[in-house]
Amino acid sequence: MKLFELVLLSVPVLSTQLTQKLSSRLFKSIGSKEPTDYYSSNIPTLPFPSWLTDMTGLREWPGMDPPYIPLDFIDLKGLPGLKPYQQGQCDINLREQSCSFDCFNCVSYDDVYTCPVLSQTFDDGPSEATPQLLEQLKTKSTFFTLGVQIIRFPEAYRDAVKRGHVMGSHTWSHKFLPSLTNEQIVAQLEWSVWSMNATSGHLPKWFRPPFGGLDNRVRSIVRKFGMQSVLWDFDTFDWKLLESGTSRAEGDIVADLTKFKVEKGNRGLILEHDVVKRTVDVGIALNHGVLADNMQMTVPECVGGIKYIKEFS
Repeated sequence: MKLFELVLLSVPVLSTQLTQKLSSRLFKSIGSKEPTDYYSSNIPTLPFPSWLTDMTGLREWPGMDPPYIPLDFIDLKGLPGLKPYQQGQCDINLREQSCSFDCFNCVSYDDVYTCPVLSQTFDDGPSEATPQLLEQLKTKSTFFTLGVQIIRFPEAYRDAVKRGHVMGSHTWSHKFLPSLTNEQIVAQLEWSVWSMNATSGHLPKWFRPPFGGLDNRVRSIVRKFGMQSVLWDFDTFDWKLLESGTSRAEGDIVADLTKFKVEKGNRGLILEHDVVKRTVDVGIALNHGVLADNMQMTVPECVGGIKYIKEFS
């Protein structure tokens, strides 16, 4: 290939159903007073900063579909000419052109998808359950955070930073990026970055796509922000614990990870979620159990990279 090295991975089935199961309950429009199953309020607690008003002309945080704000350093010309597609529509673009992770388990030259030491990562927070996880973790981890959650739980975010964990972007509101226009993708990324900067004064280096929705068009836009995409090679499927009538239990996750640890020589990146107490309890159990002897690494430690693009004093 001219630019992208295609690598086909033998990884577990992607966790593309998570927000289909949870989005109606977890991620309702910002500002709504209607309670969800897991959160008592969707009202932002993080003040809207004056510098962001100067940049955007707005005075409050957006809802689930943030507005596109053009940025001088984000040039959308010359992006790969791939067609947008919905989840599961894997016949829209050729594999060799798209290098889609969600369709073909394909990774590009700069995607991070494993680690020299089997290590945990957590998506979709911060949440009401995150402080419990932070109190119990015995190792540093990487958290891929949603902008709509950061502005609701800024103290949990700041506490994670204070404890030395690395914070990455997981978009603003957990959209399947390959289905969006270029401008909509930019909006999901820029508002995520702004929420992180407004909360803890840093610009993220590491990005995880919701649903694993990543192709060469999305990658190209992510790179324009200076970010690098992070995937995984072990999925706990912890979200299945939240389904009524599910046959998956905590013991299944422990057994699956124990087997994976042996088969892969204690290497890999684990996908988990700190969005509700039950998934957090599993994360703690793994940290204290199967992974108790692991000197876990953050994503930048896995690849010898930097924590953030920039940290402001």
